[in-house]
Amino acid sequence: MSRILIVDDEKDITDLVSLHLSQEGCEVIAVHNGLEVLETAAKERPQLIVLDIMLPGMDGWQVFRTLRTDARTRTIPVLMLSARSQPHDRINGLEMGADDYLTKPFSPRELVLRIRAILRRSQKIALTDELRVGDFVVDRQNMVLLVDGKVADLTSTELKLICFLMANPDVVHSRGELLNAVWGYADDTHSRTLDTHVKRLRDKLGEHGSHIGTVRKQGYLFVSNPGKGTTK
Repeated sequence: MSRILIVDDEKDITDLVSLHLSQEGCEVIAVHNGLEVLETAAKERPQLIVLDIMLPGMDGWQVFRTLRTDARTRTIPVLMLSARSQPHDRINGLEMGADDYLTKPFSPRELVLRIRAILRRSQKIALTDELRVGDFVVDRQNMVLLVDGKVADLTSTELKLICFLMANPDVVHSRGELLNAVWGYADDTHSRTLDTHVKRLRDKLGEHGSHIGTVRKQGYLFVSNPGKGTTK
């Protein structure tokens, strides 16, 4: 049974989402104030958080940043649910590292399907045997990336991205392939998000960032032996 944390100040929405997710066999926890989210998430350890943006106490953007900077919650997938439907709002949410962004009003059925897709991707990573390429190791039990034995501070989306690349080292993956594998679908909005995540991933890896290679007009790859001319 998946445990889902719903964060929204409108009780009608939390009740509606809870009803549909309960019918899917999920355990649902509801929170209505942004200030309560971090401790609730750290205590309950949900498999996914559905996060509204307009919240009392602390807005959804602040809540998301707090979740991502706390070791107890930084790998929990987050689906942002908001009445803010402008393209820049959605882009901002995805570039921050949210796993998905759905605007209000929304179809409960679509929300359930998107949650299923995120959980399915997370479970695939969790069930994968230890992934090792050179000095890069994915610890599947703790869901962290170790580089030279040190933990890399990655979001869940960044972890999914590098896991997919590491699973097939030195193989170029198209932008569409990566978008589908990590976000579940590909469109122009996500295209910019992919580039942002690759840049942040390289920055976080520091001197090891050269392992994330770019092949112009083709896509990205994990380079097992940097220095062979792969373009960054």
